[in-house]
Amino acid sequence: MNKNLAALYQLAQKPSRRIIGLMSGTSMDGLDVALCELSGAGEATTVKLLNFKTIDYTDDIKTEIRKIFAQQTIDFQHLALLNEWIGTLHAEMILDCLNVWNVAATEVDLIASHGQTVMHAPKILHGQKKFPNATLQIGDGDHIAVKTGIITISDFRQKHIAAGGEGAPLAVYGDYFIFGKRGENRIMLNMGGIANFTYLPSSMNPETVFVTDTGTGNTLIDALTRFHFPNLAYDKDAALAKSGRVNQALLAALKNDPFFHQPFPKTTGPELFSIDYVRRAQAESDAHNISNHDLLATLTRFSAETIAEAILSCTAGANIPVTDFHVYTSGGGMHNPLLIRWLKELLPCPFLETDALGISGDAKEAVLFAILANETVSGGESDFGSRKGIPSVAMGKISFPS
Repeated sequence: MNKNLAALYQLAQKPSRRIIGLMSGTSMDGLDVALCELSGAGEATTVKLLNFKTIDYTDDIKTEIRKIFAQQTIDFQHLALLNEWIGTLHAEMILDCLNVWNVAATEVDLIASHGQTVMHAPKILHGQKKFPNATLQIGDGDHIAVKTGIITISDFRQKHIAAGGEGAPLAVYGDYFIFGKRGENRIMLNMGGIANFTYLPSSMNPETVFVTDTGTGNTLIDALTRFHFPNLAYDKDAALAKSGRVNQALLAALKNDPFFHQPFPKTTGPELFSIDYVRRAQAESDAHNISNHDLLATLTRFSAETIAEAILSCTAGANIPVTDFHVYTSGGGMHNPLLIRWLKELLPCPFLETDALGISGDAKEAVLFAILANETVSGGESDFGSRKGIPSVAMGKISFPS
């Protein structure tokens, strides 16, 4: 047997595994690195977060990624170069973290790399009948494996698409395995660049679990903050938005897009929710001359209302009052006090952060990819039924160090 396959077989049999989960989302703030200890698989999964760090992307890294990120026309050579470059950068970031944590690479069983999304193109957005759903994450797994010496699992979203999904949201699997609780209806709400939520029924019946994107989370707020306030990366503590007023005509125009009338589950990305999207809505509503503070207030309200409306639609479809749910928040949006305040007004139910369940809301997505890697080697037997959007598959491509 090939020595790498033998090593993979052996670690799959271990009672517990140390797995590094990596996540860099559409907000492109940096790389989340979560060192986790996992045991079991599927519904029997247990996870302990040992260490966590977010390594900020430098301005240079962000600039290089934005040259191709969500762009219809790109320099193809630059895409190829970035695939290798990002993989190497992520490997170096992992090694830096291990050095700080005083953990040897030989003590880590697996790396679970999400990669850097540069294009998300579900069929409901690209609209081309002969082509399937598609998504692209760069940061080659072989480069990570060779540079770190650790078996790496990457490119998780492709199997999801091949099995009939849209490649997102993948949070449902880890949410169900570690956050589901019999006797309590839960909404796991993640607000990154794009917002999504997982509905976890109190019955813990996997065939009734539900997951979907809702639309924009932070992506428009961040993009317009950077555009109008070049010295700011984002609207920290909603300081700018809180000093503005919501423009109702613009809000209505922002919500007037076919995406919001598509059936659940569905996915989206900055390919749709871009600065051009906002400019078109401003033209439609004659809101070109509103202040930048009013614009950010309106965009924050846009995120809040579309998230709340999606959750209310889901709970109504399940014939369960929204007041019977607990909402657990994660992602950058949980730190936006104005967004959270409006969500609490729109959704009359208890709000907590996932920290209350033992996993930092900032680390959650990276942890969830560690769980997916654990499923790749030791699980993959959970049955979510045959519904659209949640194929019952183990995901990821395996890269060996040598």
